[in-house]
This record gives sequence, structure tokens and C-alpha cells, in this order.
Amino acid sequence: MRSIAGQVFAVQVLLVCLLIVAATTALILQARIDSEQEALNRATAVAQTFATYPGTASAMRTEHPTTLLQPRAEETRKRAHLDFVVVANTHGIRYTHPKPQYIGKEVIANWRPVVKGKIVTESVQGPLGREVQATVPIPKGDGTVAGVVCAGMTAADVSGRVERQLPLVFGSAAGALALATGGTALVGGRLRRQTRGLGPAQMTRMYEHHDAVLHSVKEGVLIVDGHGRLVLANDEAVRLLDLPPNAEGRPVTELGIEPRTAELLASGRVATDEVHLAGERLLAVNQRSTRWDGGILGSVATLRDSTELRALSAKAEVAERRLRLLYEAGAKVGTTLDVVRTAEELTRFAVPWFADFATVDLVDPVLRGDEPVGSAMRRTATCGIRSDHPLWRVGKMITYTGSVPQALGFGAGRPVLEADLRTYEGWQEQDPEQATKIVKYGIHSMITIPLRARDVTLGIATFWRSEKSEPFDEDDVALTEELVARAAVAIDNARRYTREHAMAATLQRSLLPQGLPEQDAMEVAHRYLPARAGVGGDWFDVIPLPGSRVALVVGDVVGHGLHAAATMGRLRTAVHNFSALDLPPDELLAHLDELVCRFDQDQAAAGTDAPGISGASCLYAIYDPVSGRCTMAGAGHPGPAVVLPDSTVTFPDVPLGPPLGLGGEPIETVDLELPEGSRLALFTDGLIRDRGRDFDEGLGVLRTTLAGLPERTPEETCQAVFDTMASSHPGDDIALLVARTHLLDPGHVAEWELPSDPAAVARIRNEAAEQLSAWGLEEVGFTTELILSELMTNAIRYGCRPSRVRLLRARSLICEVADGSSTSPHLRRAATTDEGGRGLFLVAQYAQRWGTRYTPNGKIIWAEQPLAAPVSPLGECTGDDLLDQWADIPG
Repeated sequence: MRSIAGQVFAVQVLLVCLLIVAATTALILQARIDSEQEALNRATAVAQTFATYPGTASAMRTEHPTTLLQPRAEETRKRAHLDFVVVANTHGIRYTHPKPQYIGKEVIANWRPVVKGKIVTESVQGPLGREVQATVPIPKGDGTVAGVVCAGMTAADVSGRVERQLPLVFGSAAGALALATGGTALVGGRLRRQTRGLGPAQMTRMYEHHDAVLHSVKEGVLIVDGHGRLVLANDEAVRLLDLPPNAEGRPVTELGIEPRTAELLASGRVATDEVHLAGERLLAVNQRSTRWDGGILGSVATLRDSTELRALSAKAEVAERRLRLLYEAGAKVGTTLDVVRTAEELTRFAVPWFADFATVDLVDPVLRGDEPVGSAMRRTATCGIRSDHPLWRVGKMITYTGSVPQALGFGAGRPVLEADLRTYEGWQEQDPEQATKIVKYGIHSMITIPLRARDVTLGIATFWRSEKSEPFDEDDVALTEELVARAAVAIDNARRYTREHAMAATLQRSLLPQGLPEQDAMEVAHRYLPARAGVGGDWFDVIPLPGSRVALVVGDVVGHGLHAAATMGRLRTAVHNFSALDLPPDELLAHLDELVCRFDQDQAAAGTDAPGISGASCLYAIYDPVSGRCTMAGAGHPGPAVVLPDSTVTFPDVPLGPPLGLGGEPIETVDLELPEGSRLALFTDGLIRDRGRDFDEGLGVLRTTLAGLPERTPEETCQAVFDTMASSHPGDDIALLVARTHLLDPGHVAEWELPSDPAAVARIRNEAAEQLSAWGLEEVGFTTELILSELMTNAIRYGCRPSRVRLLRARSLICEVADGSSTSPHLRRAATTDEGGRGLFLVAQYAQRWGTRYTPNGKIIWAEQPLAAPVSPLGECTGDDLLDQWADIPG
């Protein structure tokens, strides 16, 4: 809403505008009327003069009156500044006109009354437009009328004369408006200054709010004028100073106020928080000078009851102390996920700020991360201002019974206060001898509060005070209860973490290799360190393969906890299963990637909230001790470090495929020729990345560390790398696998080319028997000849060239027959009447293991026999008995 000044200004401007518009309109209308009347008068005079002019009447009687009258009429019109002078006969036919084309036509005028001798003035729509004209008769000498004369002006000419006067009229109006507006603005400005721009409603609200605030505030307000008279006092000031009802308008020294206070109010001097006595109250007085009533100097004083304020201040200090205590407790209690450490933090925090001694007893299963069962508790933490106290020490098993405060609090789940231990007998029932020691020691007050979290009681916290402190009260109980409640939540979180960590650690230990398998290709050592946040999904494996080969595996699953450990177990099992198929590294990782994608799809279809496996990585390497070649491939995993015998450290460029579970991209392999004695270091990125160390910097540290370990065993290399690069609490899991390569003695390898001639079987069998004799393996000669005969016969009969035979003497004796066919043989059930189909059955019975692995050029069928104790599946049975196991049973 506009202010009063604004409203007055608007009304005055509006009135001035209305007056100016009305005056201007009246002037224009009057000028228009006067101009028209003047035009009629002039036209009448000109028409009468022309009509009575000598010769006008005689010209009307001539044969051609227009010839005589037209020049005269035009001359008269121009001299009189008229628009037309028209002469017509008594029948209204024109003899003259400014526009000759209208001569001979009937004049547009009321000429009939004029023929009878009258004068007519009128406004008509003529040939020149709207016309103002006068028509007069032309008299004859005998008193009759010879014709009429019509003279006048157009309406546009008349209006033009008025319009030429408008600038003067409008200029005068604008000047009047400017003068009126300026005066109104001056008046409005003064009103605005006096009302401070407020409107009526605003001023009303201001005074209403002023009164409401003034009489509702909890401080007394007094206004005193320059002569020491009380002008205004609110309700609180009347109450605090006990003022009489008619106090306003009277001198403050006559109101019965304390003389010192009255002197201050009357003087008007500045005062800040001066304390004055008012009966039984202590008033804090503040006073400042002000101006009121048009400039007379006065003062305004505020009064505050400091007695109540001091009481409130004391309560506020207590509340602030408690809030500060609880705030600091949140920062100092529960800093770790360790049950014992959290209990110790609670006791250390309470002493000496809140208590002289503090103890925490927890139900024994809680310490192991289990649910609290039973009432037997173990003293978990103790802290005091002195160490010679008689309280039970840490580790003692306690079962509170009877009516002792700890038993009551634990059973009822509520705090128990014993303000004076010397006058209460119930708390001594647990151990009277120790209770006597406690009292003699000077401990006199106790609060015991159950540690409850999620409606479960985890134990008891007890706080003690000695004779040097005040006893506990109910306010201390409320504070302690809040403190213990926060600590209980922290202890319960630590308990749950302990349980989950133990479960995850147990699961992971069961899923990781319990020991490395025996094999001759490599000497292997390993290290594993879980992350600070708990066990995770890093794993490693050493898998023996046929042909004395060995596979090295290192993998990483994103995340920590049970899900990561379980996922790691699934992937490790899958790698073992795929390894049994003797797949090359790239194919194995492709199958593993497809399996992970299927896991994620099944999990998404089931609608579970568990995270997917996408993001897991794996490095798979196969080392052949016969050729010294290592073939490896990676899926989102960093490549290994290779330490050559001369201590040169390289990082082979292993094609980095996408992590497992993403799919779509092909996985490539790389072949390395490793001299004997080379060391391979396979690791997860937790070893490389650490706080303040990026990946490239970590590789540099690993290179330097490995280069400084010449002639070290894999076990020593693992330990040295861990000592240099692994922190005690890493941020991610660390898995490290170090293997030193060995080459199979060339004298332990025998090879023959196998032609397609069946006669070659006997020759190679005999040469193989001689080789076994040279190796001192005559006891397995018969079995080996049988196995080789069956495998070579199958290769000649069903395979294709090139074919070859190889014997490997390692930890076991391995027979291999390779051919160019990709068709894999398999066991079948041969009937009694079948002539064949029993060869692989015999191989399977005599060999410890047998199988088929595919190569880029075909396949290899292999059979493995132990050297220490040959397989004797036949026992005491005959050949016919063995064949009968595969005979069809007649119906």
C-alpha cells in the first residue's frame, strides 16, 4: 500500500490533470464556436455587400449574367478571405462558383426563404466539403428579389483557425500542470519525511506491534525525557521496579525507586550492565540517550533480572558441559572396530573427567563376536586415577548374582545408582572381602549402567568415585546413560564386525590354497595379506598340468567381506575346472569371462541386492619345463615381473584384456622364452598401489627391489618384497606369487616320429623299453609298452600325420602320442562280441591319469604313471575277468 504522502501526491496530481483537461476542452470548444460565429458574420456581411452592390441586380437581367458576375464574385471572395461567393437566380441555379464545373447547377443552400427576402445562415455538406455559409437576397428597385448570394467558408478552414491557437492553449496547460505537480511533490515529500514512507495500515500495524513487543518482552523498558520525567514503562519494568499505576508523566525520583537507580535514570548518562538492587532482585541496567518529541534529549533504559539469568546461566553451563562431554565422547569412543579397544576408550574417557575409576564387563561371547548368551562376564577394561585400586583386574570372569547393583542393572536393563556405598549392604553380597577393601580404599559412590544396543544387553559399565569427589546424583545418571548408550552402539558394531571378519577370514582361508602341489617345473613361494578393511577377493593358485607343465594363477575380485571371498572361491573353482580341460590361457579366460557374465545375469534375474562380479581380474600363465616357454594372458590384470638369471628385471607387454564380466573383447596371449633360473613374480595391484604411491611409481619400487635380490630363493624374494612394499594395514588385499623356473633334463625326454605304418609300433615299443631300462624303470616297462601300443595304434588307425611319441621322466612317467587330428577318443562300453573298443579302457586301468589336450596342430593323448608304486588295478583277477566287467548282460 502507498504511503500517506504518496496517496496525497496521487490525488493532487489527478485533480490538477482533471482541471487542466476540463479547462482545455472548454477553451477549445469556445474557440471553435467563436470561430464559426465569426465566419458566419463575415460571410453574411460579404454576401449583403455583394448583393447590394450596384450592377449586381442589373447583371442578373442580362442574357449572360455569369460573364459579368463570375469575375466580381471571385475578386470579392479573395479580398474577404472566404472560400466561396456564389450567385444564383430565384430558382437556385448558380451563376458563379470557385469551381466553374458547378456553375449552372442548383446551389446547396436553403434558398427558398431567401427568395422571399430572408437571410439564412447554416452549415451544409457542399461541393467543397463541410461548409459554413450565409445566404442573402439580391433586391430589385421595386422591392422584389432578383436572386440570392451565398458566401461562406469550409469547416476545415474554420477548424484550422482554432488549431492554430492550440499550441498556446496546451503550453499554458502544461505549465499549469508542471507548477501544480511541483507544488504537490514538495508537499508529498514533507509528508513522506514525517511518516517515514509508511501507509495508514503500516503505521497501525507498527504501533500495534510496538505495544505487543514492548509489553511482552522479558526485559523492562523505560523512557525518560530530558527533564527526568517518566514517559513510558512496559509491564516488565513496572513489575521489576514496583511502579505505581500513575507513574508516567511524573519525575522518576518521586516513584519510590531505589535512589541509586533513580539517580541513574534521571541523569540520562550511558550505562552498560550496571547491577542495581531492587528489593530482592539484582537488576542489570543498560541506558542510552535518545531524542523524542521533536528533538528534546531523553534516555531509554532496559532492565534485566540477573538473579534468574544467573540461575539460567548455571543450568546452561551444566548443559553445555554435558553436550561437550558427549561430543568429545563421539570423537574418542568407538574409533576402531575392536571390542576391547572400544571398552578401553570408554573407561579412559570417563576418567578423570567424570569418574575416578571406570570398569567395563562384557558377556564373554561378545568378545568373540557372538551374540551375548548367559550372564557370565569378563572384565574387559579398567581405568582409574591410581593403579593400586582394589577393583577386579582385566580378564577376570565374573557372574553377578543376588541384589548387587550390577546384577540388578544387567537383569532389568536400567541404570542403578548407589550414592553412598558405606550405607548400603546389598552391593557387598557378591564379594564381602573385596567390598570392604573398596570402602577402605575410599571409593564411596557408584553408578552401574547396562551396555544395551538393539535391545540386547552386551555387558555392564560401572563408574566409581573416591572420597575426594562429590557423590553421584540423578543428573550424573542421565549423562552417564547417554554416554554408555553411545559406547554400547560402538561395541555392538565392533562385535558384528568381529563376527563378520571371522566368518570371512574362515571362508577365505578355506578357499585359498592350503598348500602348494608338488611339481618339478617350478619352485614356488607365496604371500597373502588382507586389507585393513577386512578380507577380500584376491587369490592365487598353482595348478599342475599334464606333460610336467604348471599353471600359475593370480586374480582379484573388487570389494571386501563375505561376498568378495565367496566370489573368489567360485572363480578359483572355475579356473581349476577349466584347467582340467587343459585349455590355453586365452580360451580359459574367455570361458571364465562367459561364466562371470552368466553369474551376473542369474543374479540380476533373481533380483538380489548383492553386487555383481563384473570388475574381477585374472592373470593365467602356463610354463612348460621341457621347452622353457611360458604362455600367459590377462583379463584386466597387470602382467608379471620377470627376473632373468643376471638380475635384469622386465615387465613383459602382456595384452591387457577387459576385466571379467564385461565380454566382447578378444583376449590375446604372449609367449616368453625363460632361461632356467628365471623368476616370475605375479601380484595383485594392492602390492603396487598404496597411500601416496601410484601404479607407475609402485612398478619402479618393485623393479628396484627385485633387481637387488640376486640368487635369492622364491621364499626369500617374497619376504623381501613384502618387507619393502607392503604396509602392515594395506588399503587393498595383496597377493604375491614368486616362481623360479626349472628345465627338464634333456636326458629325461625321449621322442620318436610315428609313421603311418602299423609295423612301426613294435619298433617304437622296443626302443621305448630300452629307454626305460636306461632310466632304471624296468618295473613299469610292461605297463608302459601296453599303454604306448594302444595309443600308437589309435593314432595310426584314426589320426593323421604328423604323429610323434614322447616319454617324459619327471616326478612321474608320462607317455604322449601326438597326431594332427582334432578328434578326441573316449571310453566306451564294449560288448563281449566286439572285436575292439577296449584299448582306452586298458589305458585307463593301468595309468594313474590320462587325457587329451589340444594343440594348434592337432591333439596329444597322454597317460601318466607313478614311478614309486605302479598302478595294479587287476590285482588277482584274470584278463577274462577284466573283460567281463564290460560285457553286455543278457536280458
